[in-house]
Amino acid sequence: MSYQEHIDTLHQLLTEAEATDGIRGSLTADQGFEHGIQLIGDTASAGGKVMIIGNGGSAAIAGHLAIDLVRNGGVAAMTFNEAASLTCMGNDFGYEQIFSRQLAMHASAGDLLIAISSSGQSVNILNAVAEGRTRNCRIITLSGFDCDNPLRQMGDLNFYIASDHYGRVELSHMALCHAFLDLSSGWWQDDADRP
Repeated sequence: MSYQEHIDTLHQLLTEAEATDGIRGSLTADQGFEHGIQLIGDTASAGGKVMIIGNGGSAAIAGHLAIDLVRNGGVAAMTFNEAASLTCMGNDFGYEQIFSRQLAMHASAGDLLIAISSSGQSVNILNAVAEGRTRNCRIITLSGFDCDNPLRQMGDLNFYIASDHYGRVELSHMALCHAFLDLSSGWWQDDADRP
């Protein structure tokens, strides 16, 4: 595959990203972004926080998004990826509980959880989303691989990338996360407006 073919493939995946919600079902990409921006804005306006989780490359995306939301969006945001916390929770409660145990301590009603999983099948992510639901958090999911993956069914807003290639799904998820922030801030219009 050439560089241009690689870029063309990513463009197609992002163009065809599927958005769904729990009320209307299938959404256009614009409707999905509008809903996501509204969820983030409503959370911030109400004094809530955005919590972002993911494993591996998705953890890096989570950390990147959290920093950008705080620094550039003025939104309280956090991840649960600190090494001591992960190893403590994993050792004491099992890896499948590393995020849900932390959410149980930090999540409040009205907070927003963004759950990122390429496969949409990571048990620790699914457990965390279930915990977020019990705490009345709103939930955005980003997934890929199997179109029937369980994570894709769990959010108030779900974005799905139709690929089983980790790199392509992760790059698409990163682009989607930047789009949430950039579109809500109007930065896509003029780079000179960026802080």
